[in-house]
Amino acid sequence: MSLTFFQSLSAIDTACWVACFWWMHRISKRQDALLKELREQAGRIEEVSNAEHELVREMHPKVASIQSDIAEVNEAVKVKD
Repeated sequence: MSLTFFQSLSAIDTACWVACFWWMHRISKRQDALLKELREQAGRIEEVSNAEHELVREMHPKVASIQSDIAEVNEAVKVKD
C-alpha cells in the first residue's frame, strides 16, 4: 500500500472527527436551549403554585367560619320545623 492511501485514510478520519464534533456541539446547544426553557417553565409553575397556596391559606379560615355558620343555620331551621 502506498503512503498516499494512508494519508487519505488519515484525512478522512480527521474529517469524520470534525463532523462528529460539530454534530455533538449542535446537539449540546439544542439540549441547553431545552433545559433553559424547562427551567423557565418550572419557575412559572412554582409562582402559580405559590399564589394558589396563598389563596388556599387565606380561604381556609373563611371556609371554617362558613361551615360553622351553615351548621348554626341548620340548627335554627331544624328548631323551627
